Amino acid sequence: MLDIKELSKAVRQVAEEKGLAPETIIEAIESSIAAAYKRDYADRGGIVKCKLDEKAGALTFWQVKTVVDDTTVRFVDESADEEVEKRDYQDDDEQKLPRFNPERHIILEDAKKIKPDAVVGEELTFPLETKEDFGRIAAQTAKQVILQKLRESERESILAEWTQKAGQIVSGEVQRFDRGNVFINLGRAIGVMFANESIPNEHYRAGERLRFLVLAVQEDTRMPGIILSRANPQFVAELFKVEVPELAEGEIEVKSIAREPGNRTKIAVGSSTEGIDPVGALVGQRGTRVMAVNNELGNEKIDIIEWSTDPENFIANALSPAKVERVDILPRREARAFVPESQLSLAIGRGGQNVRLAAKLTGWKIDVRSQSHPDEVQEGGMAVAAAAESATEVDDGEKEDIIG
Repeated sequence: MLDIKELSKAVRQVAEEKGLAPETIIEAIESSIAAAYKRDYADRGGIVKCKLDEKAGALTFWQVKTVVDDTTVRFVDESADEEVEKRDYQDDDEQKLPRFNPERHIILEDAKKIKPDAVVGEELTFPLETKEDFGRIAAQTAKQVILQKLRESERESILAEWTQKAGQIVSGEVQRFDRGNVFINLGRAIGVMFANESIPNEHYRAGERLRFLVLAVQEDTRMPGIILSRANPQFVAELFKVEVPELAEGEIEVKSIAREPGNRTKIAVGSSTEGIDPVGALVGQRGTRVMAVNNELGNEKIDIIEWSTDPENFIANALSPAKVERVDILPRREARAFVPESQLSLAIGRGGQNVRLAAKLTGWKIDVRSQSHPDEVQEGGMAVAAAAESATEVDDGEKEDIIG
């Protein structure tokens, strides 16, 4: 008889530590005991199952056999030369049936003697003698099985949880660094922020708690690989969702976003509800909402732009904070924006950053010129519309090397 009180206590403790259902722990225990039984008392080729009666503390064992006939398995003459038989079946591509194993299979005729309505493919169970005294090797086998089952269950649980969080903001603690990559403690799981997903010139300290965007969840590693980012443009949009209820509820929508991490972000927003000012909602009273996002980004400049279906208005807004006097729409999604001489450097930005982000935001090629010298091309005043920024793909082999 098992000590049910101690077993239940252990099950609850492991379930809480691993974040698993108690039923999952019990299944792992049953599998491990079945493996130990098979090691000491049953044929290794058989399938042994175990059931734990939690109320009585009793164990029940049985063997599972599948009903077969000559269409589902192949019968081999024991006296036949094994090498010849093996070669014959290797040469015949159509002969791929499993070999009959009396520990796993039962012939249909014999099965009907036990169960008259038995059919091919059905599984029959055969009770086994109850044993409780397992040897040292069997106990080691049981321990290995239960640890493996728990790891598999924990991995599946983490994978299910974090797959649902893809694209969301999460909080984590900086744990360690490796080759420019930052590993983040997320509680039950460890995430990794690759070097190209961190904000340039942002310095991280072990033990520091920060927020991250869950970029992707990788399934083909020993433990789920949770890829995090602070440089992705969507990170800014998700930060605003946390601070702006109207955005989270869908009354305001982020239409476009362009970002140069650590320096500047332009975000275009529109409202689907009459009477709501999308720009004002993101700024908040006295700028509290945008300041909260700004502080998380390390004082990265944020331009909040009102989206418009009219290209002239949208492009003029995108060049904010510069005041645009006129926008001429040209063929092939090209536009020429004219600004006062005093606004020229502001419209272009340092190193052409402002016009470059405006072009990314709108999807238009923008040529900024002085209103007083309309025919003069300005240095750094032209920017080509680039593809929207997205997560940088990392080679799977590199990910596995870093994560696994």
